[in-house]
Amino acid sequence: MILIGMAAACTEEEIVTISATPDAPVLLSPTSGATLNLDQENADEVINFEFTPADFGFQAAVTYTVQMALEGNFEEVTDVVNSFGSPAIIRVADFNERLIQKGLTPNDAENVVFRVRASVNPNVENRYSESVALQVIAFAAELQFPRVYLPGDYQGWDPTNENTIIYSENSDGVYEGFVHILGGSGEFKVNETPGWEVNYGDNGPDGTLDPDGANLNVGDTFGTFRLKVDLNDMSYEIGTRRVWGIVGDATPGGWDTDTPLEFDSQENVLTLTVELNAGEMKFRANNDWGFNYGDDGTNGVLDADGANIVVSEAGAYTIVMDWKVPGQISYTLEKN
Repeated sequence: MILIGMAAACTEEEIVTISATPDAPVLLSPTSGATLNLDQENADEVINFEFTPADFGFQAAVTYTVQMALEGNFEEVTDVVNSFGSPAIIRVADFNERLIQKGLTPNDAENVVFRVRASVNPNVENRYSESVALQVIAFAAELQFPRVYLPGDYQGWDPTNENTIIYSENSDGVYEGFVHILGGSGEFKVNETPGWEVNYGDNGPDGTLDPDGANLNVGDTFGTFRLKVDLNDMSYEIGTRRVWGIVGDATPGGWDTDTPLEFDSQENVLTLTVELNAGEMKFRANNDWGFNYGDDGTNGVLDADGANIVVSEAGAYTIVMDWKVPGQISYTLEKN
């Protein structure tokens, strides 16, 4: 049978007490030998992983991570869900997706082992529960990359916006992508779900993510930033600021001055409606030819140092530069 429960209220951060004998967590539920038969009709219901708290021998805020592996080989471990306390809760759809990414064959019963990792910070050795072996039956579904959500002032502090996210292309706990912050306070957070149950900031700021920590902040130098989040060691990196625009004899600034793009906070794209001349254009950042994109294949996908984009007829155009697909920057150029 599948072990499914209703989502519990947001848990408090787990605070371990001082103890002379540190203890690892114990995974209580699901129990060894149980069968998790996932059903697409129950995709929005949840699975609860229940466990006892870890004791590190001193007071600390603990992050718990449910991990899974095939045939007990935790050298190739996959993180299932993080939590600040028991239970760790994951939607059936999200859990199924991780199983498919792990290589399970839909509709076949396969043996999977689970454990709970308790971590404090990179300087303290993690503690692991004993593993629990389960039989799992996944259902067929379109594979998607794992993601984290990036609510912030730039998009109205909306954790449910499925456009303001970055992906883990290798499903390895490392997430990379771009965040466009062109206004507001410059503050944002990293959330594991489209809600506030598990969110991270930085109390330092020192490049280390803290559960429920202070808002991350790019400061007052707005633009587009490459963001890397590593949930394995709870670190993050905010890359160099880039302010993107269009340049060329088809644009208002000619070949000398970028015309800045604007930000659509709902769609998470850079866009501009502008009068263009017949001619050519490119996308460029910071008025610097070291960061320019054209289109070599006239296929709507941008290439670094690519061919000039032809504007065949003068008029009002809406331009969109889209960074949401991992590893690809696309654009549209539509005459109004």
